[in-house]
Amino acid sequence: MKKWIKKAASVALVTTLLAGCSFGGKEESSNTPQALKVMYHDENSFYQEYGMLFSTIYPEIEISVVTMQSLYRGNNTSEDGEEFDFEKAKKELIEKEKPDILMLDMLQYEEFALEGKFTDLDAYIVRDKFDTENLVPGMIDYMKELGGGQLYGLPSGFSSQVLFYNKSLFDKYNISYPTDKMTWDEVLQLAKQFPIDGEKEDRIYGLKAGYSGGLSELANSIAGSEGLSYVNPATKTMTINTAGWKNAIQTAYDAIKSEALYFEAQNNNMMSFSSGYNDYLLRNPFTTNRVAMTLDGSYYIREMKEAAESYSKEEGKVIKDWDMVTIPVSAQNPDVSRSTWYNNIFSISKDSPNADAAWKFISYISSEEHARVKSKLTYNNGFSIHTKYIKDDEGHNYEAFYKLKPVKPSMDYKEYEKLPKQFNMMFYNFMEEELKEIQDGKKSVDEVLSILQTKGEELLAQESMTDEEIQKMWQERYEKQMQEEAGNIDTVVVE
Repeated sequence: MKKWIKKAASVALVTTLLAGCSFGGKEESSNTPQALKVMYHDENSFYQEYGMLFSTIYPEIEISVVTMQSLYRGNNTSEDGEEFDFEKAKKELIEKEKPDILMLDMLQYEEFALEGKFTDLDAYIVRDKFDTENLVPGMIDYMKELGGGQLYGLPSGFSSQVLFYNKSLFDKYNISYPTDKMTWDEVLQLAKQFPIDGEKEDRIYGLKAGYSGGLSELANSIAGSEGLSYVNPATKTMTINTAGWKNAIQTAYDAIKSEALYFEAQNNNMMSFSSGYNDYLLRNPFTTNRVAMTLDGSYYIREMKEAAESYSKEEGKVIKDWDMVTIPVSAQNPDVSRSTWYNNIFSISKDSPNADAAWKFISYISSEEHARVKSKLTYNNGFSIHTKYIKDDEGHNYEAFYKLKPVKPSMDYKEYEKLPKQFNMMFYNFMEEELKEIQDGKKSVDEVLSILQTKGEELLAQESMTDEEIQKMWQERYEKQMQEEAGNIDTVVVE
C-alpha cells in the first residue's frame, strides 16, 4: 500500500511538468506489470531525478530502490572491529540485493565492466534504433574504452569546467580573446597583458587562479593538465624530478611573480556570516569586472545571471558581456581534460531477469525526450548528454563544456593502495613547504625537485601508519593550520 501511494504521489507531482510536452514517436507502454530494482544513493533523490518522470511514462513498471545510505553513514569499523571497506560493502550489498540496474561513477563502471558484471547495450541500441548521433561527442567511444571495447552503460549527465572571460575587459585593453584548447602557458601569457597598477582591492587582474596563491596549488594544476604525477604507485617510485615538473613549477612561479593573478586568500576575500545572498553573488571578482578570466563550472553561469538581475539598476556593477572557452590543456594531448566527468552511469546487471525493463529505464533517461523535459527545470545536476540542450539564447560558447573528452587515468587507482597510507598527505605537505622556499626566493627549482625526489623515496620506504596514527596526524595538522590562520587575522587587525 505504501509503495502504491508513493507511486501515485510521484505521478501527481510530475503531471504539471509534463503537461504540454510532446512525446511524439514514443513507444506505447505495455500494460504487463513488471518489477525493477535500481541501486541508487537514496530513494527520495532517485524519484526526484528520474523516478517520477519514468513512472509517469511507464506506470506498469514497479520500481524499488536499493539505497546506499547505510554505506554513507561514516562507518569506520565493521562489527568485527576491522576498518570499514566501502567498496567491499558495496559489492556485498549488490550481491545481497541483486539490483537490475546499478548506478556507478566512472571508476566503478570500469572496474565492474572489466569483471564482466554487465549486459552489453549495443544489441538494444541497434534493435530500438536508439539515437546516439546527437549525444556528447566522444562519450560513447569513451564508455566503450572504459568497458574494454563494449558499451555497458550510459551516463545521465556530465560535469566539466571552462575558462570564462570578460569580453569588455579584453576589448578595453585591446587584447585578443582566449580560444579553445589553449595551454596553461598561453592563458598565463594572456593574463600578463593586463595592467597591474593600482591598489589590490580595486585593480584589474588577468586571471583568478585559485585560492591560496601558493606555488604548490598552481604548479599542481599545471602539472595535472599535463598528466604528470609525482609518484608511480605500481612501481613505488618517485617521478617528480623531471623536466615536465620543472616546467610546471617554473611556469607557475613566473605567473605568480608577474602579479597578474588573483588569489582569494591574498585578497582577504572573506565574507561574514551575516552577509546576504546578494553579497555572496559579488564575492567572485570576475562577477564585478575586476578579473579578466576565471576557471569555473556551469553553476557559475547561474550566479552571474542572478547577480545581473539583482543589480540591474546599477550600470557596470556586475559583468554583462562574457563568454567561455575550454580550460587549459596539454600541448601534447589537447583534446582531453581531467576536469570532465560523466555522472551517474547506469548499467544493467548481467544476470538481471528484467533486462528489457531495465533497458526501457536507461533508454528513457538517456533520451532526448527526457533531456527536453529536464531542461525546463532551473537546477539540474550537471548537463544533459544531449548537446541540443546545452546552450542558451545568447549564443555563448557552451560547446566549451563538452569539446574536451575525459582522459582515462594512466594508473589504476587501486595501485595507490600499495603505498604507505600516510604517503600522499605527508608528501603533499612537504611539497607545499619546499615550493614555498622557491616562491620566497630561498631555493632554486632544481634544488627543490632533488629534495622532493629524495624525501618521497624516504616516505615510500616507510611502513604504513595505523588509522589511529593518521587520525592523530590529521588532528595536529588541523590545529596548526587554525593557529596560523588565527595569527594571520591578528596581524590584519593590528595593521
